[in-house]
Amino acid sequence: MSTGGRTRRAAVGALLLVVPVAAAVVGPFVTDAAIPSDGMPYALGDGHPLGTDALGRDVLTLVLRGGASTLGVACAAVALAVAVGAALGLAAASARSRWLDDLLMRPVELLLPLPSLLVISVVGVGWRGHPVAVTLAVAVLNVPAVARLLRAAALDAASGPVAEAMRLQGESAARVLFGHVGRVVLPVAAADAGTRVGGAVFTVAAANFLGLGLDPTSPDWGVVIAASREALFVQPWAVLAPTLMLVMFVVGVNLLADGLLPGVARNRKRVLAWSR
Repeated sequence: MSTGGRTRRAAVGALLLVVPVAAAVVGPFVTDAAIPSDGMPYALGDGHPLGTDALGRDVLTLVLRGGASTLGVACAAVALAVAVGAALGLAAASARSRWLDDLLMRPVELLLPLPSLLVISVVGVGWRGHPVAVTLAVAVLNVPAVARLLRAAALDAASGPVAEAMRLQGESAARVLFGHVGRVVLPVAAADAGTRVGGAVFTVAAANFLGLGLDPTSPDWGVVIAASREALFVQPWAVLAPTLMLVMFVVGVNLLADGLLPGVARNRKRVLAWSR
């Protein structure tokens, strides 16, 4: 793809992100935490631009308040997964012995075949309805893939001439690991995180949709979709408005990542294939 095409893709992605991100950031400050149930269930009009939900709550207010939990949990989970996965992957790639590499990576790989909703339901048992439970569950699901990807991406840099020269000069292992190897794999980590955020958003939304995540009365977009799905043809905006927010965010993130880091995105696919 040409530079102009990549720029247009990034611009479209940024535009798509404006509405859901603005709703998530600004919405909680312009709406009340306690959303009144003063309307008729699934009503259109009567001072409600997007109608009401099953409890008579204003859908526009729900959309403005629900983005903070949906996007906040997903982004926090990806950030935690990248931090833990990067530490494990870089340490394994820089390990001077095979047994240390296996010790770091094999336990993490045991998590790969676990179903995502099973992990979320198990973690949520003790913290039912708490965002921390969902964040930890989604992070745990993403750590193995991040660790394997960054380990594969860091192998050449960790054993390359620059890293060896730094060791011969007496540089500490931490400086070699984070100063050189980490800087080499940073674009790969950034491109991977950009694509992983979309998956995390839908995982969080699916967990809330199935009742495994937040409280059923939460304004979270996934919860609102689940609660109003039976009235799709009666009051479609109760389902379509939060759904459009999720779709715009995920598509926008992917277009922005592809537009800003096209070469890295291709390298990520090759590195991922090597790591399997």
